[in-house]
Amino acid sequence: MKNILFVFLVLGSFSIQAQGCSDAGFCSVGNTFTDELNTTKNQLDFGGIIGGGEASIFYISPYVTYTRNFSESFSMSAKVTYSQANGDFGTRGQFGDAFLTSNYTFKEKNDKTWSTLLGFKFPFTTSNAKINDISLPLDYQASLGTFDLIAGVGLKYKKWFFNTAVQIPVFNNNKNSYFDEYSASNDFNSTNLFERKPDVLFRTTYIINTTKKFTFKPNLLFIYHLGEDSYENIFGNRTTIENSDGLTLNGNLITSYAISQNRSIELSLATPFAVRDERPDGLTRSFTAGIIYKYAF
Repeated sequence: MKNILFVFLVLGSFSIQAQGCSDAGFCSVGNTFTDELNTTKNQLDFGGIIGGGEASIFYISPYVTYTRNFSESFSMSAKVTYSQANGDFGTRGQFGDAFLTSNYTFKEKNDKTWSTLLGFKFPFTTSNAKINDISLPLDYQASLGTFDLIAGVGLKYKKWFFNTAVQIPVFNNNKNSYFDEYSASNDFNSTNLFERKPDVLFRTTYIINTTKKFTFKPNLLFIYHLGEDSYENIFGNRTTIENSDGLTLNGNLITSYAISQNRSIELSLATPFAVRDERPDGLTRSFTAGIIYKYAF
């Protein structure tokens, strides 16, 4: 166990440019499958993520999640995100997205438990926040401005969890107006009226219970971007951003500590193993670290 911790901590210390996630909150979708339904009816999660992005941008992203367990099989969750970015352009913070998801877990059979997930993402912004009337790249935006459908399937087998999900932009309300040609910075892609392709997620997790208090969840997260994104150039023509499709592979270690029967704290540390060549969506991270306080009642 000490060797596993050492590997993840060392890898996490390197400043490797990587996609932090396919979208704000989407990477945590796979985790919803791995949480056993609590015997209580309600659960509140108060979480936060810090991370470093391109051009020395630093992110603070708090969120809150409320989960209602209607039965031993069915639950629904509502999540609200906020993100603040600080970099050479200045500091800009906004509410990002709201997620509404439902989860149905089937009865265990032959050590196997299947579950399904269906959800929607609703943006609070049109992804065109500015500082001093200066258009900002997507790296400074709290949301991509899309209404998305999220659907997934999970399988629990003994101490293994396998989850797959897809995130599909259904309606695009992105009104970003950033042009690299008119910017003093060359660190970001032009993303005027940005349009983004869907993502597919696959996560494999192994649960290690060392004591009654501590649980470790090393996992690998694969995100495949299904096409090349595009923007509208200065001539009003739709332009494809080459090499913005492809695979991102992240390694993640989650450590959970049970304070009491109904309260716990989770810490997470993630590092990339493979990245897409171009990531115009502004989700590039050199590191991510998170903390969640969970209270069931």
